[in-house]
This record gives sequence, structure tokens and C-alpha cells, in this order.
Amino acid sequence: MPELVVTALLAPSRLSLKLLRAFMWSLVFSVALVAAAVYGCIAFTHVLCRPRRGCCGRRRSACPACLSDPSLGEHGFLNLQSSGLRLHYVSAGQGKGPLMLFLHGFPENWFSWRYQLREFQSRFHVVAVDLRGYGPSDAPRDVDCYTIDLLLVDIKDVILGLGYSKCVLVAHDWGALLAWHFSIYYPSLVERMVVVSGAPMSVYQDYSLHHISQFFRSHYMFLFQLPWLPEKLLSMSDFQILKTALTHHKTGIPRLTPNELEAFLYNFSQPGGLTGPLNYYRNLFRNFPLEPQELATPTLLLWGEKDTYLEQGLVEAISSRFVPGRLEAHILPGMGHWIPQSNPQEMHQYMWAFLQDLLD
Repeated sequence: MPELVVTALLAPSRLSLKLLRAFMWSLVFSVALVAAAVYGCIAFTHVLCRPRRGCCGRRRSACPACLSDPSLGEHGFLNLQSSGLRLHYVSAGQGKGPLMLFLHGFPENWFSWRYQLREFQSRFHVVAVDLRGYGPSDAPRDVDCYTIDLLLVDIKDVILGLGYSKCVLVAHDWGALLAWHFSIYYPSLVERMVVVSGAPMSVYQDYSLHHISQFFRSHYMFLFQLPWLPEKLLSMSDFQILKTALTHHKTGIPRLTPNELEAFLYNFSQPGGLTGPLNYYRNLFRNFPLEPQELATPTLLLWGEKDTYLEQGLVEAISSRFVPGRLEAHILPGMGHWIPQSNPQEMHQYMWAFLQDLLD
């Protein structure tokens, strides 16, 4: 068939897709402006209630002691083959078993895996990485440096750079989103997955279009689509919005000590420390709409019954995309979004049972 005829036949579909994307982006930025107004009121309220903190975040000059806790492992840097970026990681248990690689979410870093690093280093080589843009890892400024494709290549380079051909991938929140996609595009590098509080983007997209309540739970994502303003709002009154997200008595991390809170705020308080992490969100809608994808990697999925940000219905939606027999899913009663830190013992019990046959 002549190329001109093919182009003519595809023209209506291409036009429809362009119109759909234009409508989507207009909707996203409209909601983003509303979210900015709401978060602006919240941020200025914090400033008025705590005027001594001012309108900017205080830069931390001293690294919190808990980030140097030797029981968590040794610190190192890995130069990635594909991008040339340098990523920071913490490693323990080398030579004691398979590689267990941890991927954190937002607003976190490698330290969010402190309980798991201690628990599994006796039988695994445990490695918690600071993803690009986080902590001491390199943080390119350009939004285009944080696409899903580039982030997946980072994970591949970490596994191979550590000298392994496969791993047990453990992920939470944003790390979970990356892990789902990584298992689809690099299945040979993932032996097992443990996913906590996170859905594949295609599942999240389809579910949210049919459940408007999930959009309301994810309102912050729309704010983060805007340039520079989210960084300003999150840092006002010495990062009070982030502090509230991490320490709120109902929705935050229970028993988080002031020193542990500083372990998360320390790097965000450095110049440009929020831009890299927020650039992840600024690429979320780049490939809309996404096609449904079949999931096949043996996976343990843990979900908090009281997760503030993600509805329970997403678990069933994820299950419907799986090859039968490959997913073990548990909704944990009374637990929220931060399971690796709020309920590590329960998480560890499920993980040991799920991974036992690898160690026999």
C-alpha cells in the first residue's frame, strides 16, 4: 500500500490522539492551578502561624547522625554505564546471598529502608539506592532527565554494575511504579518483586478514569506539574508541608523521631534539593494514554487498608493484569501508606515466607 494512502488512513486516529492529549493537558494544568491555590493557602497559613521560620526552608549544614549508622551498611557510589551519572547507595551482607535491591519513594531516600537493611543482610546482599535526583546522587536539572525510560535504565545499570544478573526488587511508592515497569521491560533481571503501596502507571491511569475519588487522593501530583512553585510552597515555613506529610498522627509515619525526620529533610534543604524529585512527577503524563500491560514476575504486593493516597480498589485492578498464580497480594488491616517504616515486622514476615524457597 502506498505510503501516502497509509498516512491518509492513519490521519484521523493521529488527530484524535492529539486532541485527547491536548484535552488531557488542559485538564491537568487547570487542576494544577486549583491545587496551587489550595497549597498556597496552606503554606502561607504555616508561615503566619510560625513567623520565625520565615518563607524559606532552612538549609541544614550538618548531616544527621542516623544517616551514618554503621549497622545499616557501608556507603558507596556507583558510576552508571549508560548515563555516566553517579548514584549513592548503602550496602550490607555482600557475599551472603542474592541481591536484594530497594527503591524508595517520595519524599524519602535510602534511609526509608533502614529496618529492611538490618533484617535481611544476614541472608541477602541488601542495597538501598538513592535514585537520581535524591540525596548525594547526581541530580540533573532538566525535566527530560527524569523520564521513566531513563530511570529504568538506571536500575538496570545498578544491578549490572553491582556484578549481578538478577535481583529481588523491593519497592515502595514511586519506587514501586518504577519496579512494575522494570519487571515488564527487563524481566530477566528480576527474580522476585516485593511491591508496597504502588501501582503500575497504566493500572493507575485506567482506575483513576473510572474512580474520580482516586484523583482527589492524588491532588498533590497535579500541583507538582507546575515549574518552580511547588519547590517554593514545600519549603515554606521550613518545609512544614513535608513535615506534616511525614509526621501527621493519622497519615504520617508513626514513631518517627526528630533525628529520623531530619534524615529526610537534610538533602531536600540543600540548593535545588527538591527539583529532581519533583521532576519525576512532571513526567508522569508524558505518555498518556498508556496501553494495558500483562504482569508476570512473581510478586508479593502489600497494601495498607488505611492508605491515604491510594485506594484499595487498585489491588484488584493490579490482580486483573497478572498471569494467574504469579501474584500474592495482602491488604494489611489498620496500616497506612508507609508500611516499610510503620510496620516493618509484619512486612518482614510476609517477605521471609515469600522468599523462603530462594534460600532453601
